[in-house]
Amino acid sequence: MKTKYIVPVLIGAGIAVTLYSCGGGIPKNAQAVTNFDSSKYLGKWYEIARLDYKWERDLNNVTAEYSLNEDKTIKVDNKGYNVKKDKWEQSVGKARFVKKDNIGMLKVSFFGPFYSGYNVVAIDPDYKYALVAGESLKYMWILSREKTIPESIKADFLIKAQEIGYNVTNLVWVKHDKVN
Repeated sequence: MKTKYIVPVLIGAGIAVTLYSCGGGIPKNAQAVTNFDSSKYLGKWYEIARLDYKWERDLNNVTAEYSLNEDKTIKVDNKGYNVKKDKWEQSVGKARFVKKDNIGMLKVSFFGPFYSGYNVVAIDPDYKYALVAGESLKYMWILSREKTIPESIKADFLIKAQEIGYNVTNLVWVKHDKVN
């Protein structure tokens, strides 16, 4: 009689372990920055370019604002203007460090226990420009504290992205022509 409870408990434990550990991956040839300072990373970033995927499709004027939550996780507040629906869209989630808080390897969630990799793989010393790799070669972002990025930084980030294995010809270059 007691054995009929063992299988459901084991399945439940397996699901819990899987959900807890999911996300936080990084592409094979990428390495998250070390000596990462999350307090310098907080604040508003403009999305300059991305590999498109369903959650950001048709969005321009995309920004991400990062702030510290009381529990030491990072609040992620993404906004963008959907050009097909002619309206602003917003998605709020949280990020947490995968390893140490001085390594730019995080996992982010917008849907409860489901996390995805968010890896800062390049950043300038002043924390004005960042190259972010997702958990696979399907996800990548170029971010800036301003609506534009210097051509030299852009070129460096594109070279680094190609070295990691990204197909940069598929990048969507985000317009910033609306005020929210």
